[in-house]
Amino acid sequence: MRLLTGTVSGHATPSVFSVSGDRATMLLENAGDLSGLIARAAEGQSLPQPGADASVVDVADVKPSLPVARPGKIVCLGLNFAEHAKEGGYDVPDYPAMFMRASTSMIPAGAPMVLPTASHTFDYETELMVIIGKGGRHISEADALDHVFGYSTFNDGSIREYQRKTHQWTAGKNFDGTGAIGPIVVTPDEVPGGASGLGIQTRLNGRTLQDSNTSDMIFTVARTIAIVSEIMTLEPGDMIAFGTPPGVGHARKPQVWMKPGDVVEVEIEGIGICRNEIVAEVDMTHGTAAE
Repeated sequence: MRLLTGTVSGHATPSVFSVSGDRATMLLENAGDLSGLIARAAEGQSLPQPGADASVVDVADVKPSLPVARPGKIVCLGLNFAEHAKEGGYDVPDYPAMFMRASTSMIPAGAPMVLPTASHTFDYETELMVIIGKGGRHISEADALDHVFGYSTFNDGSIREYQRKTHQWTAGKNFDGTGAIGPIVVTPDEVPGGASGLGIQTRLNGRTLQDSNTSDMIFTVARTIAIVSEIMTLEPGDMIAFGTPPGVGHARKPQVWMKPGDVVEVEIEGIGICRNEIVAEVDMTHGTAAE
């Protein structure tokens, strides 16, 4: 199933839709996010199907919202594509490089990604995002894919200057409004096992800057879930981002930074396109956009 969370005219609270082509059928009205469906999946229940009298709208008429409004954890992998590790001057890892994202850094597809006042070094990173369905600790690699609720598209927008201020990447990865997800979440039956073998791209103002395949990830979905669950209990609604392929802006000559007015699209084959415009952070003191 292809799922979309968002609002339509006349509704203040997001609903959940089932998407087919350019049509979205109401699945759960005023649900808020996917949490209810994730809870059902965690209990081994099948997902509901749209009723015969369910309302149908154009996908374009749905304003996307976050698929999980407040995930308990957002675990991110760095350097999960060998060529990306090399372009950044890092060794290819034999254990996942991990960092965490705060929920305040996350926005839905279609919302503006915010270039902060602190730095102009705003970079794009197209990534596969996994949403956990059934939680657990010490999950075996063999069973790990049974714990996946769905897959989505993620732009791990990064403020490189702050990412490189220390050996820890937290600062550069957690500016408000820099990480975009969605709009579509697909259930595992919609893609190959572990979402492997899917094309993955970034386009900035129509120019393709990243073009790779999820089969090039060093640590697969199953292996990563097993590793992360050695450390922490995974819970329904937690998210794991799987790193970006080569072609990021900071490694280019000349470097490419996202700036106000740019439009960035990150796409994963069979899942969808996350499209966002870049805006400057508003200076609340003066009421003007930062330069």
